[in-house]
Amino acid sequence: MSIYIGNLSYEVTQDDLNSVFAEYGSVKRVHLPTDRDTGRPRGFAFVEMNDETEEAAAIEALDGAEWMGRDLRVNKAKPREENRGSSSGGRRNRY
Repeated sequence: MSIYIGNLSYEVTQDDLNSVFAEYGSVKRVHLPTDRDTGRPRGFAFVEMNDETEEAAAIEALDGAEWMGRDLRVNKAKPREENRGSSSGGRRNRY
């Protein structure tokens, strides 16, 4: 399972996240999505840790905590939905 971290500063790096979450256990992976057009972080990230006990400790400690001038939202990541709809607002392409 992975952890969702929201309301991140746009200045945050993968190394920053790795350092913070390493205080609660072994970090397996950090994913910091960036905007396709600007290359700037999108304000959220995902962190995978070695076990659920470590994840629970990180979530408990960091959810609502102030970091880099922002109040973090930290919780278990929800599985990605396969069909998230189209970018045309649900209209079908008629071509």
